[in-house]
Amino acid sequence: MRSLAQSGELTTGYAYPLGAHHDGAGVNFAVFSAHASRVEISLFDESGQRERARFALPERSGDVWHGYLPGAQPGLLYGLRAHGPWAPDSGHRFDASMLLLDPHAREIVGGADAHGAPRARVIDDRYDWAGDRLLRRSVDDTLLYEMHVRGFSRRNPRIPENLRGSYAALAHPESVQHLQALGVTAVSLLPVQQSLDERHLTEQGLVNYWGYNTLGFFCPDPRLASSDAHRASDPGRAVRNEFRDMVRALHAAGIEVILDVVFNHTCEGSEYGPTLSWRGLDNASWYRLDPIDAARYINDSGCGNTLNLRHPRVLQFVMDTLRYWVGEMHVDGFRFDLATILARGDHGFDARATLLQAIAQDPLLAGVKCIAEPWDVGPGGYRLGAFPAMWLEWNDRFRDAVRRYWITGHGSRGEFARRLCGSSDIFASAGRHPASSVNYVTSHDGFSLRDLVSYAQRHNLANGEDNRDGHTDNHSDNFGIEGDTADPLILQRRARVQRALLASVLLAQGTPMLGAGSELDHTQRGNNNAYCQDNDLSWLDWPQADESLRDFCTTLARLRRELRPLGARWYREVGNGEPAELLWLRPQGTPLNEDDWHDGAERALCVIVDDQRRAAAERRRFALLFNPHDQPQTFRLPRGPWRIVLDTAASAATDSAALDTPLVFAHSLLWLRSDTGMP
Repeated sequence: MRSLAQSGELTTGYAYPLGAHHDGAGVNFAVFSAHASRVEISLFDESGQRERARFALPERSGDVWHGYLPGAQPGLLYGLRAHGPWAPDSGHRFDASMLLLDPHAREIVGGADAHGAPRARVIDDRYDWAGDRLLRRSVDDTLLYEMHVRGFSRRNPRIPENLRGSYAALAHPESVQHLQALGVTAVSLLPVQQSLDERHLTEQGLVNYWGYNTLGFFCPDPRLASSDAHRASDPGRAVRNEFRDMVRALHAAGIEVILDVVFNHTCEGSEYGPTLSWRGLDNASWYRLDPIDAARYINDSGCGNTLNLRHPRVLQFVMDTLRYWVGEMHVDGFRFDLATILARGDHGFDARATLLQAIAQDPLLAGVKCIAEPWDVGPGGYRLGAFPAMWLEWNDRFRDAVRRYWITGHGSRGEFARRLCGSSDIFASAGRHPASSVNYVTSHDGFSLRDLVSYAQRHNLANGEDNRDGHTDNHSDNFGIEGDTADPLILQRRARVQRALLASVLLAQGTPMLGAGSELDHTQRGNNNAYCQDNDLSWLDWPQADESLRDFCTTLARLRRELRPLGARWYREVGNGEPAELLWLRPQGTPLNEDDWHDGAERALCVIVDDQRRAAAERRRFALLFNPHDQPQTFRLPRGPWRIVLDTAASAATDSAALDTPLVFAHSLLWLRSDTGMP
């Protein structure tokens, strides 16, 4: 095998940028490893099977090894080999016989599974954005729609068959029109970075459908591209451009693109997992190791390993990744999986952690939306409300309180009211905005909305773990029969509770998030952990969609956008001699006392909203009436006149007069308005 380095064809090159980059005259390679004694580049033929050359990177600048190959062109296939000690007890796992993937690879070719070594390809990344820019929509006007690219359109007969389940399908006018009708301003995509299927799944004929097992942090997953892209003469470029075309189409419709990113762990897993990249290049730098036994990993992610984000090169890797997706792919923000890990220091979570500060001051990233899943599985990992001021956070306390209030009957009025008003007990005292709270009742993780009111227990046998996986405490109910039923009374009750749940999300203060398929009555047949189900169980069943529920969601989103009963700022409930802007009442029309707030038996509730800081011509007052009980409830209101805006007991909106003593049906929310000011 010829050594290009020995023949003098390799020059020293540059230590930045990391990865392999073509400059028009050749390719520069730069690889980080603080503990390697030598780093080599292996070049392969076009098939990726035959190694045709190997050379050592000739220069080391600090902890970056680099070299320049004149005349090399895009399309070059390469891998890395790192020399150094095999000393797991000291944290080192070097083995030069193993081919490793460049962490900064822009395209991955072949062997992208737990059984093979993937190669990286040098790319030509030019693309004409035709004037497209990040939308930077106000967070106060944001309505998130969390979705899986494949599952969203795989069964939609209105999408051409060759596009279904792809980036191109999400860009299709049928998809865009559906999102616009729902009032969606941002799609929150489950991971689209190229991921790995774990061996225990492939052995069962399953896959990691959700994709929280990243292999290629800079690579759109080709499994989410259309068949047209895979048939192209340059499939890798076609996949990237299909993703970019999707972003352009969504931006043209006023819809932002948020990516779910996984920087808490990599796909290499525990010390027993495959060595694919980071572990073989510099295990002791990339990962957090057990201080007592360096052969083992700290596992705050619950996925076998934890990235060492306190190391400056690992921090650089994350920042390079984020800048790539914003600068080169035009995404509008990120949802950070298990985000507490991003800010773990020597003494636990630190809201001033280096990565969080780096994002805040970066000129490219400072204005994008950052959403935290504010927990991990490590000690002290639950940190809801602790992230910096400009971050949004998934609010599981909203999710659980709203479920308990409407479904199980275990929630109090006080807890429900706090969640309805932006979780002020969590965010207001920290100087945060109500929009900091991402309000949801369903997401990819857990029951679908339909299943939430159809199953009291999880049904996860299809996952191959004897029904041991998934959450056990779901605050769900079947209302009489587990699963599907033809009983009209049960179906009516389920439908009312679904509409009440949706209204609670859309009308509450904060940033609402809909789980994809909530508006279609999608079911996963009781599976509340469908992470490995790339099939009809997870794919939205468009032919069986509940059109009345979809119409209700469309109307609800429009009314929220037009009227916004609970606004974008904190309200004054008791105010220095001024009238309260929120008046909380019992159904009898009297203010709640301390015991009323905690009464678990009587939970019906009314709030009168009077935004006195509006101009007189714009001033409105609203009444939101909540009846989670099994029987209708009469409410006594302050003097009107009142008009009905929305009644969740009906499948369609209405606009009619209401008495000062309206009747609210069981398991329902009634929204009223009056434009005459307070009496």
